[in-house]
Amino acid sequence: MIRQLDLPTALAARSGSFLLRDATTTDLEALISLLSDDPISAGRGDIASADDRPLYATALQRIVSDPANALLVVVDQADTVVGTMQLTVIPGMARRGSTRLLVEAVRVLSSQRSRGVGASMMRWVTESAAPELGAGLVQLTSDAARTDAHRFYERLGFAASHVGFKYRVEEPL
Repeated sequence: MIRQLDLPTALAARSGSFLLRDATTTDLEALISLLSDDPISAGRGDIASADDRPLYATALQRIVSDPANALLVVVDQADTVVGTMQLTVIPGMARRGSTRLLVEAVRVLSSQRSRGVGASMMRWVTESAAPELGAGLVQLTSDAARTDAHRFYERLGFAASHVGFKYRVEEPL
């Protein structure tokens, strides 16, 4: 389903040109680093601990093998991963059977923030990926503490239209 995306593709940002492509197992360390580079993620346990590497490797494999999901990376001219996001296609009954494109875990390397990388990623989602996938709605959630991110998404035309809830389930031993 999501494999029909035309990737890799070029992205243009104020700070230069980048390539958006599917993540592979060789990107695992960079993905872990991107998560730990974010203070909110780090506060939730994404601290790039070597003990957690097998958990991340399993998650990466599950995502890339699921046809409704795509884990994407943005790389610079030196093939350094500077951004990532996960896309999930959700068929639905609401909105007259509308398909939604869920965007999750959007991260940009701290040294690249405020340089247009994130905006180029999200423009690609709304202008290319969603139409290609037949999605009538692009949705995302953002931690309530991410006020800068909220302003960023609103500048791109996203509306804070819903209140989200999460329920943490205890992990099995």
